[in-house]
Amino acid sequence: MLFLLSFLFLFVALVVTHAPQTSRPAGATLVVRNGRVWTGDRAHPHAEAVAIVGDRITAVGTNTEIAAWIGPETLVLDARGKSVLPGLIDSHVHFSSGGLQLTRVDLRDAATPEEFARRIGEFANRLPKGEWILGGTWDHELWGGDPLPHRSWIDPLTTAHPVFVRRYDGHMGLANTLALERAGITRQTPDPPGGVIVRDADGTPTGVLKDAAMELVERVIPEPSEEQRTRAVLAALAEANRFGLTGIHDISSPADLRVYQALRRQGRLTARIYSILPIAQWKSLADAGIRAGLGDDWLKIGALKAFADGSLGSSTALFFAPYLDAPETSGLAMYPEPEIRQMILGADRAGLQLCIHAIGDRANRMILEAYAEAARQNPAWDGSMPDASPGVARRWRIEHAQHIHPDDFARFAQLGVIASMQPYHAIDDGRWAEKRIGAERCRTTYAFRTLLDAGVVLAFGSDWTVAPLNPFTGIYAAVTRRTLDGKHPNGWFPEQKITLEEALRAYTLGSAYAEFAEATKGTLTPGKLADLVVLDADLFAIPPESIADVQVRFTVVGGRVVYRSEP
Repeated sequence: MLFLLSFLFLFVALVVTHAPQTSRPAGATLVVRNGRVWTGDRAHPHAEAVAIVGDRITAVGTNTEIAAWIGPETLVLDARGKSVLPGLIDSHVHFSSGGLQLTRVDLRDAATPEEFARRIGEFANRLPKGEWILGGTWDHELWGGDPLPHRSWIDPLTTAHPVFVRRYDGHMGLANTLALERAGITRQTPDPPGGVIVRDADGTPTGVLKDAAMELVERVIPEPSEEQRTRAVLAALAEANRFGLTGIHDISSPADLRVYQALRRQGRLTARIYSILPIAQWKSLADAGIRAGLGDDWLKIGALKAFADGSLGSSTALFFAPYLDAPETSGLAMYPEPEIRQMILGADRAGLQLCIHAIGDRANRMILEAYAEAARQNPAWDGSMPDASPGVARRWRIEHAQHIHPDDFARFAQLGVIASMQPYHAIDDGRWAEKRIGAERCRTTYAFRTLLDAGVVLAFGSDWTVAPLNPFTGIYAAVTRRTLDGKHPNGWFPEQKITLEEALRAYTLGSAYAEFAEATKGTLTPGKLADLVVLDADLFAIPPESIADVQVRFTVVGGRVVYRSEP
């Protein structure tokens, strides 16, 4: 705790002493012209060109109007009649984990158990003896009959390497026998609270661990060094910029925050980071005087994440009714309800933003009720949050908000709860969700249209590495709802589709609002931060089915080109 406190005080000092300074040159430093500019500004939604001075947007208008800003030192980017958008902001990403995954075994598209085992064996052959095999993101739904993996599949191939590979949703993992031995997991090991050790008929662990049970192995896996973590973050930043992302809301650890802080100090960040820390640290943050939104335009803290339940794919999302294909369970609560409610009340009272993972309908109800209790018991926030208008509410968030009871949409709106959602999950889980919970519950699953119609703010993200980082796959999913198996060409529960403009708004202004930053980013408006993306297509002129294929030509963050797909 002392380390965390001292670190946070250092963070405050660095934010103050390293705030960016800009001066106005004779002309614009950067101009983007000949574009189909979607500004996201309802008052002036369309334009042809944008002028930037330093790290701010100076003017938005026609090519003729913006020509006056072009001087001898101005960098001019030609959009060639294609889309120019505000910089996209991913509202939920596991960023350093994503960067690390780029160097680990990849099982995401392993279509059979044999392919799953073969890839792990080949990866083991390339590693020095004794090193852990990590990563994975496997999907057992791809396999006929979708059996869970078993340690016996990989034990003969990994005799010199402990293995722990996660399912793509992060709520289940497979350990080989060597990893189970390192963790001390035997037939006698009880299931921990909020977790399950999957067992054979005789009680022997199969190697599959669900939710909190994964921690039994994770605690014996060596932590990445700061150098390894830095390399991972830099790799992740390059990926983000390649996809037009100029901001991320990262589910962070203190170790991640140290890396972000160092890169911020060195001027090496190429995306703006809103760091969401574990709720278990709320007292340390509160004692240090931290409130939501502390930081500068590049790096902010003050938001907290907790898990209310697990995931649908692992049958650990918490529902009121049992699973159809596992009637013995209705899911798992990661905390006893009184415990998570007390953490929410304390953190809210301290002025810290809450971003709680809830997937099942019962878990969503539980968090909505906890937020309502906080509204009753705690003083209202006074509107003094950075970048916020007077009278702003707490901007509570529910991360995922996947399966919502019909009675609870109005409660989202009444409490001002933001639905921080990942639309790609709809076209992924839509392949098999109905066999888990039935068609009736699926009608209010990933209910983008119903939430918007109820007046709820949507903030879109990816949940990378659970889903692809590319935001255009998410936009495609929200607009078409065409499942990955091709079985719903008109959309899975098509009444929940939203428009392209609504999806873009959720990936820009909605995500900015979710971090109290709508006054400084999220639209292409004079005075806002100069974050934008130039595409190789006009999004509004192509069929919705082609959105996922769109490529980024330029990504600009703070007036600086951080990615270009051409010389």
